[in-house]
Amino acid sequence: MKALLTLIAVAAAVALPASAQNPAQIHRAAGGASCPGCNLFQADFGNKELKGKNFAGARLRQADLSAAVLNHSNFARADLRDVNAYGALFSSANLAGADLTNASFVGTYLEGANLAGAKLAGTNFSGAEMSRARGLTQAQLSGACGDASTQLPRGLRLRACS
Repeated sequence: MKALLTLIAVAAAVALPASAQNPAQIHRAAGGASCPGCNLFQADFGNKELKGKNFAGARLRQADLSAAVLNHSNFARADLRDVNAYGALFSSANLAGADLTNASFVGTYLEGANLAGAKLAGTNFSGAEMSRARGLTQAQLSGACGDASTQLPRGLRLRACS
């Protein structure tokens, strides 16, 4: 019986996601608090105004940031993989070293944003305004895509999204 209970406990622990979201942290951040290093996995911040907040090192993977106002916010080294940031405002935001792999930044405003060292593999920048984004390199953009309306810093190019 003891062996069976141990086996059930181990199976239950394995079945739980290792990094499930933290509802208390999501609630606090959605209310306007900074939350550096927080676990905001799959958070819904769509249409929220979170200007000037600190989310450095936070896990925002698969979060909804659609039409959110995130100007002057800090996302340095944050996990933004698979986020939906359709039409969001990231004016002068710090995204240095952030992981934006497979993120959707369609129609997003990134003027003045710092993207130095950000991972952009699979990121969709169709219609994004980022002509004054800082820290971008052609090597970073080689894995990303956009469209004819994407505005990039002078001399940089994106492949067309398929």
